[in-house]
Amino acid sequence: MTHVEKKHRIIFIDLMRAFAVLQMVQGHTVDALLADSFRDTSYPVYAVWHFMRGMTAPIFMFTSGIVFTYLFRLVNRPFFSNPRVFKGFKRFLLLVFLGYLLRYPTPFIIDFSIVTPEGWQIFKTVDVLHLIGFSLLIILILSFISEVTKLGDYFTFIFSGFLIFGLHLYFEKINWSDFLPDFISGYFYTGNGSLFPIFPWAGFVILGAVLGSYLAKNPLAFRSAKFSQMLLIFGLGFLVIALLVFLYQTFIGVNDLFYTETVSVILLRLGFVLCLNALVSYISLNVETIPKLFILVGRNTLLIYIVHLVIIFGSAWNPGLSLFFAKSFSVWPTVFAAVFMLFLMAIMVLLLDRYKIKSKQLVT
Repeated sequence: MTHVEKKHRIIFIDLMRAFAVLQMVQGHTVDALLADSFRDTSYPVYAVWHFMRGMTAPIFMFTSGIVFTYLFRLVNRPFFSNPRVFKGFKRFLLLVFLGYLLRYPTPFIIDFSIVTPEGWQIFKTVDVLHLIGFSLLIILILSFISEVTKLGDYFTFIFSGFLIFGLHLYFEKINWSDFLPDFISGYFYTGNGSLFPIFPWAGFVILGAVLGSYLAKNPLAFRSAKFSQMLLIFGLGFLVIALLVFLYQTFIGVNDLFYTETVSVILLRLGFVLCLNALVSYISLNVETIPKLFILVGRNTLLIYIVHLVIIFGSAWNPGLSLFFAKSFSVWPTVFAAVFMLFLMAIMVLLLDRYKIKSKQLVT
């Protein structure tokens, strides 16, 4: 791979990562602070924000699947001799650990006497970090299956991603808490309060792995607009199918809207994410360099995610802004808070980068 080709690929991936995490930062800030009286989708600006808010998690998850599998498949070695396997497993453990740490119910390490039933329930729910951690583990398992069975990444990931989407239609109807402890049942459905159970959300991460594998195996993909056109065609195709499903439920009518509504929303999100990737990859064709800030943001998504959550929502060891100002701001104070939060995250990654440079200079 030449330096230019590698640079183009890094630009594309970093732009997607930066967009995903910055969208999540501003989304959390606005959602935590904006008063209910201003949440009206009849206002075009809020309607657009509300739509993008619903697309943030799929973008973030799909991008995580791209990056992880791209780096994994860049190392063209058998599964058990690939160092990325061990790194991926460590990443899985780290993400799940941090997910529970953010929801830890007490400021004391082993004293749980003050924890309320509500606190335990919050601790047991599955959030983004848990979901991505287990999704990366699933990708590792599927990569092994792909190699052993010779089915290939594309078939294995696509089949598994849509299987998870399909199983969600049935798993969400099952009360898993009747059979499993809450710590486990939360990974299967939203019935006990989990925000991002494996079904259906892991499907977005695994389908992102399809693109990550393709990028690793086709180093010249970004040198042609055909790649962007291909993503756009698939994205528009899923959007059309989502529209047809929606029209079916609206004009024909079904007894249980859960199935058609769920299918149309999943396809809408998947189609939008693919179209967004098409746009970013097309823009990257004519971009040789991007500001260093975007690269740093893209490479520090986990840190940014954790820090901004602790500031906004707090933790067992500190109060968050939402404790004092939850849904109490008007529009412009909310906008200012979101911009200021983005500014803080930018300053943080810039200072960290500068500190690393100084540290290296001191060592050498």
